Amino acid sequence: MNAHELRDKTPDELRDTLVQLKKEAFNLRFQSATGQMENTSRIRQVRRDVARIMTILNEKAAAAASTAEA
Repeated sequence: MNAHELRDKTPDELRDTLVQLKKEAFNLRFQSATGQMENTSRIRQVRRDVARIMTILNEKAAAAASTAEA
């Protein structure tokens, strides 16, 4: 998932994706703890995707706030 694709989504779609990624991260932590991980790099990908979505949500909120003030 790249930032360009995410910026085209609405904030509600981003929040839904964020919830899904957080659930996946939770499951991956359990797999890691029990030694059932198949793709160890997936944890890093999910964490970065979560950060990327949160950054874009914050950018959209700041843009909305600045247009509301003007």
